[in-house]
Amino acid sequence: MRITAAQRTENENRIRAAMDRLLRGEIPPGGNCDIKTLARESSVDRTAFYGKRPYSHLRLEFENRLQRLQEAGHTPDPKTAQIDRLKTENGKLKERLAQAEQAIEELGDFRNQALARLAAQHEEIVQLRTASAPSTRVTRLPTPRTEAIGPC
Repeated sequence: MRITAAQRTENENRIRAAMDRLLRGEIPPGGNCDIKTLARESSVDRTAFYGKRPYSHLRLEFENRLQRLQEAGHTPDPKTAQIDRLKTENGKLKERLAQAEQAIEELGDFRNQALARLAAQHEEIVQLRTASAPSTRVTRLPTPRTEAIGPC
């Protein structure tokens, strides 16, 4: 069924209004800033935007405007901006995790070296004690008296 010129103009006006809303960031729940949502919001069949269909020029206009906004650093779809932000944050956290794992490994190596040194020092102390014990002649001193001698 063919549409009249008035219907086509009305459809184009609805498409442009929906396009403006989407590019301002007014994304409906469950939607994105894309052709599928544009078609749904303007109540036009999505296939009308592709090929040599009546609204393919509006699809190109929408994609060009969206690209210019993205190049300017503005993302109309808050979900896309959130995904980009979370990907960046995830990359930073992965790097911090790798650094922490490396530090833990280095500290584990240091701990093992310290324990080995302590064990070697303990062994040396034990050897020195056994080597010096038989040759020393230590005289034991008498224990001091604990009773008091006279008034103090």
